[in-house]
Amino acid sequence: MAKQKLMNTRRRFRTGDNPDQLWLLPPSLADWLPANHPAFSWSALVDELDLSPIYATYGSKGQPPYDPRLMVKIWVYAYARGLRASRQVERACYDDMGFRVVSGNRQPDFWTLAAFRRRHREALGNLLIESIRLAAEAGLVRERDVAVDGTKVRAAASKHRAMSYARMTEREEALAAEVDQYLAEVEAADAADDAEHGENDRGWTAPPDLADAQKRLATIRAAKARVEAEARERAEAKQAERKTAAEAAGKPAPEPPKDPPTPDPKAQSNFTDPESRIMRNSDKAFIQGYNAQIAVDADTQIILAADVTNQAADSPHLLPMVDQVVANTSRRPIGVLADAGYWSESNHQGLQSRAMESIIPPEKLRHREWRAARAPRGRIPRN
Repeated sequence: MAKQKLMNTRRRFRTGDNPDQLWLLPPSLADWLPANHPAFSWSALVDELDLSPIYATYGSKGQPPYDPRLMVKIWVYAYARGLRASRQVERACYDDMGFRVVSGNRQPDFWTLAAFRRRHREALGNLLIESIRLAAEAGLVRERDVAVDGTKVRAAASKHRAMSYARMTEREEALAAEVDQYLAEVEAADAADDAEHGENDRGWTAPPDLADAQKRLATIRAAKARVEAEARERAEAKQAERKTAAEAAGKPAPEPPKDPPTPDPKAQSNFTDPESRIMRNSDKAFIQGYNAQIAVDADTQIILAADVTNQAADSPHLLPMVDQVVANTSRRPIGVLADAGYWSESNHQGLQSRAMESIIPPEKLRHREWRAARAPRGRIPRN
């Protein structure tokens, strides 16, 4: 009786299929997910993209590769799901039902995924811009306000591998003196050996410590050259701005400075990643990294523009990001939202000249001040 009662109880549950059960009819991928699942939307979006630049790179020889449209669908859906590493994407093609539907139940190896992304990096970037335009045409971009913000990201380099220009000059002089001392000792040793053994014997070879000193000296001199080149570029840009301002005011162009520009003694260059810079992140900690900028539609949060620079300040990036939004969407937003770090008089005037409203606070309100100005929780301030 107890066994029969247990069997009747089990009939109330829906059991899963036996993993060893063979399917007599082929399954339909459309039945694996709900009809409103985002995977179908992303797949349909890629079907509307022009992939002819990618298809043109393939020939007729060799083993048949994966269809580029299938690979693009996998990567687009991976980006939408927040996956970046090719190994994570490969694993998702096995474990995630959405990836199985998007990939047509195919599981490319991680190295195949990575090679496809590297090989077609430029074309994929153009496709992202095309997807932004499709989103705008579909009405997903509201054409109203654009929000701009930035964040500091760490570079693949340590800030301890950076050196200031003044320190480079000191180390260059010290290493040059060290190399000269070694070379003098080498000459003296060679002269002594020649006097003892004759001049036809094998010459002296440089010791490892001399080679290291010469290598460090070459590295520092290359870093100094980069800092000096940046100083020249800044001076030329500043001179061009002065010339433009003088022409606008009807004045003669100013004479360029007679002395060549010299770098700031505190200007730094990193030996591991010369393009990165020391910046302060949101935690007020100094890191060796870059400044990543992003512009999104304020209503739908669709990414309209993105960029990565080595300039720590956010303010100089506002107008270029807005221009990139206009170029990507072929539409002009009404207003631009940003925090106080983007405020400047030139940015305000630049947005006005572009017929856009500036929604940027001119000063940053500290949290303590914000709390003091805010009504206590649960209370209504008295008049």
